[in-house]
Amino acid sequence: MTYTAEISRANPSCFLFLIDQSGSMADPFGVGESNRRKADGVADAINRLLQNLVIKCAKEEGIRDYYHVGVVGYGDQVGPAFSRSLAGRELVPVSEIGNMPDRVEERTKKVDDGAGGLVDQSIRFPIWFDPVAKGGTPMCKALSGAHSILQGWLAQHLACFPPIVINISDGEATDGDPSGAADDIRKLSSNDGEVLLFNLHLSSQRASPIEFPDSEADLPDQFAQLLFRMSSPLPSYIRSIAQQEGYKVSEGSRGFVFNADIVAVIRFLDIGTRPSDLR
Repeated sequence: MTYTAEISRANPSCFLFLIDQSGSMADPFGVGESNRRKADGVADAINRLLQNLVIKCAKEEGIRDYYHVGVVGYGDQVGPAFSRSLAGRELVPVSEIGNMPDRVEERTKKVDDGAGGLVDQSIRFPIWFDPVAKGGTPMCKALSGAHSILQGWLAQHLACFPPIVINISDGEATDGDPSGAADDIRKLSSNDGEVLLFNLHLSSQRASPIEFPDSEADLPDQFAQLLFRMSSPLPSYIRSIAQQEGYKVSEGSRGFVFNADIVAVIRFLDIGTRPSDLR
């Protein structure tokens, strides 16, 4: 299981994001930007990631379909969570994502003014996914739905670099034990390896994040330990990226972060979505 398949238009890979949209996502992050709703921070992180994927796949002749991408929300409802222009789509080629944002907002960001200070700069920020915070946490149903989506996709892409599933949640599943559904996802495979399932836990606790652990010993509760066990070990190429970014990882490290703030969310998504070179 080498995770070395070349990603190309003829042999695309796949990202599937599972986003907790339960009522508790209206609570603020426990660390970092403590006044910001978790739902809002995650939505911005997903939209920024989608924009970066589009840019990564953009060439002179247009956007190349190196990836198919899906976003599934689970809360009051479970299902595809792209906003209006792509609503109801389970997996979308990245070219369609680039060409069909729901809208483009004007945002501001701080930039260097060249004299040691910071100034506000206006930027255009495309939106594909909106924040929602309502209902329970039907994680089992979301994972089962992800299994069905990927099973169908893999049947048509047997030689692909294995799909990556990133589950982002702030709470315990309210519809049973999700470990069986997670196992089913990780057992799916292409000819290049098993599907990778990573978990990102958003907590309201004021404690330091635990990133890419290789043991559940330091995790504070049973739910965090469960998410750790549900997570795939990091392939060597992701371990290398994490080390370059300053993380301490070992061969036993898993794709799991506990008590993530918004900065950790963005870094985790960036590291987790950097497969091998595109062709």
